[in-house]
Amino acid sequence: MTAAGAVGERLGEAFSPTLRLGVTGLSRSGKTVLLAALVHNLVHGGRLPLFAPYAEGRLSSAGLAPQPDDEVPRFPYEDHVRALVDERVWPSSTRKIAQLRVTIEYESARVLTRRFGSGRLHLDLVDYPGEWLLDLPLMHLDYAAWCREAMDEAARRPADAAPFTTALQGVDPSAPASEAVAQALAEAFTRYLKDARADPNALASLPPGRFLMPGDMEGSPALTFAPLPITASEAAPGSLQAMMERRYESYKTHVVRPFFKDHFARLDRQIVLVDVLAALNGGPQALDELRRALRGVLSCFRTGKLSFLGALVDRRIQKILFVATKADHIHHADHDRLERILKHLVAEAMQTAEFSGAEVDVAAMAAVRATREASVTRGGETFLTIAGTPMEGERIGERVFDGRKEVGLFPGDLPDDPREVFETPRDEYGVTTLRFRPGRIETAGEVTLSLPHIRLDRVLQYLIGDRLQ
Repeated sequence: MTAAGAVGERLGEAFSPTLRLGVTGLSRSGKTVLLAALVHNLVHGGRLPLFAPYAEGRLSSAGLAPQPDDEVPRFPYEDHVRALVDERVWPSSTRKIAQLRVTIEYESARVLTRRFGSGRLHLDLVDYPGEWLLDLPLMHLDYAAWCREAMDEAARRPADAAPFTTALQGVDPSAPASEAVAQALAEAFTRYLKDARADPNALASLPPGRFLMPGDMEGSPALTFAPLPITASEAAPGSLQAMMERRYESYKTHVVRPFFKDHFARLDRQIVLVDVLAALNGGPQALDELRRALRGVLSCFRTGKLSFLGALVDRRIQKILFVATKADHIHHADHDRLERILKHLVAEAMQTAEFSGAEVDVAAMAAVRATREASVTRGGETFLTIAGTPMEGERIGERVFDGRKEVGLFPGDLPDDPREVFETPRDEYGVTTLRFRPGRIETAGEVTLSLPHIRLDRVLQYLIGDRLQ
């Protein structure tokens, strides 16, 4: 967006206040579910005791409004809610960018402000594939640096990368450019990315994200490149290395930078979803992978406060909330421990954001609660458990679940010291998780109540509560 466009957007917001909330997370972290649950609870009036405008009776209404950007597809909110409520299945992962606007009418908590009438806030929400998120660090990497990182990553995944590393054998980066070689390497590299993505213990997809979902760019030169084991600091004109480097830079120019400029550079607040429990199941190596991925992505955030004049031509993320999702997969007695693990995981990113002047916090949350809590006493010892209906095909050992019967599960205990999970083999602290079906939604008469959650009200209060004063 140009400076003139930014000024126009800001002046428009003076008469129609708008808050752009970025919902960020790697694949399978729960972005789509969070967006659907957040909107559903606002629109239908869920149980939100920690969300001050609602708890104090100041939230007059919240409803869907036409989205501000005509070129961006609408977030299919109704379809996702139907899947959660009627079919009791989780919405499919995001395959393209989408947007939704919620307009909130409220009464101000300030007596003087109330004299001027009701307040209104447009809340703009954007959803996009988690694979695209990992492309952002490429903006700061030239081709040579990306090749080194990609080859190091392949060395950490020898099984997944085997077809690609085999395809690289005998390839000379300084040889004359060849379209046939470029296509063969790009196909092998894409196959490696897909295999790595399919790994159940993989917490982060590998860039470039559009290789996994190319859309109408499939077959274009900007998606026909791959990393090479280069040694020369500069590519010889007309060489394979020069071709790959040019296409890599084209990918950044036509894919990565527009995504950042059109969406990330326009955010006011940011929520970062992290599937910490899945990382715990993968052990210290998976946690380290997740930490590296998040560090790279978060280095691209534009955080901090701006002066009044600076805010007219630029935007900065002023608040960031890191959220450990799927907190309903453990007992609430472990929620504080889960938050401490998350805080340890993103400590470096939090320090950087706070140094720039942004407010930062962490929370454990379940946007849609799929379990309830219980306890089991055996041999005089009481175990804190959860109960829910596992998805069809989920298994523990030899037991395979049919998707209909509710079961009780003792998920294990998280350690008090978060450092233990980064240094200790997984089996020594033990966390057992299953994918549960969304729970049945309660009804009051003919009215369907909002989706149940854990701490969604706390999340809303932190992210937008101050804008509804």
